[in-house]
Amino acid sequence: MRNQAGALFLLDANVYIEARNRYYPFDICPGFWEALALNRLRSIDRVKDELEDDELNEWARNKMPAECFAKTGDPDVIAAFSQVMQWVQLQHYTDGAKAAFASVADGWLIAYAMVHGRVLVTHEQPAPNSKTKIKIPDICRKFGVQYVDTFEMLRALPVRFVLEDQQAS
Repeated sequence: MRNQAGALFLLDANVYIEARNRYYPFDICPGFWEALALNRLRSIDRVKDELEDDELNEWARNKMPAECFAKTGDPDVIAAFSQVMQWVQLQHYTDGAKAAFASVADGWLIAYAMVHGRVLVTHEQPAPNSKTKIKIPDICRKFGVQYVDTFEMLRALPVRFVLEDQQAS
């Protein structure tokens, strides 16, 4: 694991969605969701738009400070996104993969991380030989953006979840 002490993190939509659906449901691990509101954790407006689940939408609107979902409209981020997309267009991916990549937040996340020096947090794994799916880690490697998974991020923060004392109630 790379040393991420003091890192500023930028979260992919799959971090929220996987946590909600699998690892850290709201009712079982509220501490995970509280940890996401920490000052060092951010995402972007386009990821917030991808949180279609009603419970995730409500949480993002009501529990997360507005600044946790950064705007992607500044000129430097737009220029970095253009770089990412130009590179993607010249690669071996199918036209369908390129169109799918252009329609989601992934390229914007990478661009924002490039410009603002964030470590991108995603569950995606590298797949450099894939032709039909463009993976965030592959683009991050090309553009020198660090990335980790949720568990590496939690260790770097450091965040710990502990069992409540049931005897106290």
